[in-house]
Amino acid sequence: MLAVENLDVFYGDVQALDGVSLEIAEGAIVAIVGANGAGKTTLIRALAGMQRRLRGRISFRGVDIAGWPSHRVCNLGIGQVAEGRQVFPTLSVEENLDIGAMLPRARADRAKNRDRAFALFPRLAERAGQPAGTLSGGEQQMLAIARCLMGAPQLIMFDEPSLGLAPAIARGVLDTIGALNREGITCVVVEQNVALSLKLASRAYVLENGRITLTGSGAELLADDRVRSAYLGL
Repeated sequence: MLAVENLDVFYGDVQALDGVSLEIAEGAIVAIVGANGAGKTTLIRALAGMQRRLRGRISFRGVDIAGWPSHRVCNLGIGQVAEGRQVFPTLSVEENLDIGAMLPRARADRAKNRDRAFALFPRLAERAGQPAGTLSGGEQQMLAIARCLMGAPQLIMFDEPSLGLAPAIARGVLDTIGALNREGITCVVVEQNVALSLKLASRAYVLENGRITLTGSGAELLADDRVRSAYLGL
């Protein structure tokens, strides 16, 4: 579904990604793990069209989208749930969802996608008129995911979806990712909880200092001594 070939990304004179290549099969959950500063968020931003000073190829369904602006990438069917949720705090839950439906690909199905989002997150339906800034952290993460769904994505990239959440709520967020995948949405997960993300993933990559150093199934990397030592403290 999506293939990255020899991707280099720069911040000024500093190279943040160096020759990154990976593949995301349709219907998969792919985990990208690594330490802080490894380049995970840079990779997500590059795929989303938010980081455009790059070299290499990013192919979505055979179309090279490297360097495309983010609105074109989104309208192609690639959604993003950004780190830190980034809801619009003074707007209501429903207004946040409406913003997610502004893409041309999603306008005609706005009502259907809103119903789907409220069915997935009934708590948001109860708080539809409430300012997003007054929601709890877990509720704001639900809203960030629901807003992304309003754009009718075929692939969603989740950047640290459990960050700052209590363990039980974090597990619920990751369970939601699994449920969306079972509905047919391809998922890319960058997640601080390495153990949970590898258990969830069918494929996984380890990113270190801007380079892919390990790849395999989630189960294979979970059992890899290097991963267990570096990221699981075992």
